[in-house]
Amino acid sequence: MAKEQAARGEPLEVDLAIAGGGLTGLALAAALGRAGAELAVIEQAPLSTLVEPEHDGRVTAVARGSQRFLASLGVWPTIAPDAEPILEILVGEAGSPVGVRYDHREIGPEPLGWIVPNRTLRLALQAAVGDLPGTAVLAPARIASVAPGSFAIRLGLEDGRAVEARLLAVCEGRLSPTRELLGIADRRFDYRELAIVCTLRHERPHHGRAVERFFPDGPFAVLPMRGSRSSIVWALEAGKAAAMRALDDRAFAAEVEERFGDLLGGIELEGRRFYFPLVLVEAERLVSERAALVGDAARGIHPIAGQGWNLALRDVAALAEVVEDRLRLGLDPGDAAALERYAAWRRFDGLALVAICHGIERLFSNDFEPLRLLRNLGLGLVERLPPAKRFFMRHAMGLVGELPRSMRG
Repeated sequence: MAKEQAARGEPLEVDLAIAGGGLTGLALAAALGRAGAELAVIEQAPLSTLVEPEHDGRVTAVARGSQRFLASLGVWPTIAPDAEPILEILVGEAGSPVGVRYDHREIGPEPLGWIVPNRTLRLALQAAVGDLPGTAVLAPARIASVAPGSFAIRLGLEDGRAVEARLLAVCEGRLSPTRELLGIADRRFDYRELAIVCTLRHERPHHGRAVERFFPDGPFAVLPMRGSRSSIVWALEAGKAAAMRALDDRAFAAEVEERFGDLLGGIELEGRRFYFPLVLVEAERLVSERAALVGDAARGIHPIAGQGWNLALRDVAALAEVVEDRLRLGLDPGDAAALERYAAWRRFDGLALVAICHGIERLFSNDFEPLRLLRNLGLGLVERLPPAKRFFMRHAMGLVGELPRSMRG
């Protein structure tokens, strides 16, 4: 019905409106659309621009719990050919012999996770949502006003159209304009860093190994991709990042090789470099009347542990389960009871990862000798305590805590 209403230019009446048609919003639409909900996805940009090769050169670390969720949506077979398994993770401080080695065989035969290009994820999710008969995608479209009511929330769009939904899910990202329209304040911390992201081709195989090294001016991660290719995510103080931006590709590759060494042999860039400012944003609450914040709109964390979208997908899976259960029982999916269930479920996980990622970034972003000794002591202890290593691996794989049904396998 939602698609037909949109085609006729009529006001939409749906179970759920989703603000944001990026990875998080599309995943939520795919989950609830498959369950038979009537949906409207509202995205500011044309969806076609979001899958252009020059739009986003990033990759995403997909944890095992997240992979199970994507498999439940039916999209993993499309994603899998571009997904490189993570078999090993090396974590250490630059210049120190002490570090931690996480090996997937310590947990079981399956990988620790997968590295997937964002474009691959977007293409798969866009195709899945496009096939849903009850889902209308309004793009480009912008939300100009929100008016919560007793039985629905009314969204006024800039082009004059209107959407009435029993629940609004805000999936726009950490600088969400709809969150501001809802009057939900946020706390911010500017790291004064830029994340430099690019793809490398290299001579030697990576063998499914991801490496994260901590430098005083920011962490440096090398993530395995299909073939003899890797993605780097280099968080660097803004002034130094600007200097790197001024280098040509050959000089930049030389800087990368100096940081990483010759573990992968000779390297060269594939495609362009991307630069993203790093800001921690945490909403003061997860819900308001007939609205829920999801993913980065709820809290946008530092990429230091590669957990941002995995955290977002746990939000998505939890909200989808709450809404689906209430619709099946004939209950209101956007009433106070539903919203409190979602907020209570997702509050601790979000707070914990904000604290962990922010704490790691602050702990390693300096060259203070006592802290350096403490860092190496901690890494050494984890390496020598197999139960601790297994717990950290299971946590990174998204297998710890109260998981939604779709993530339990």
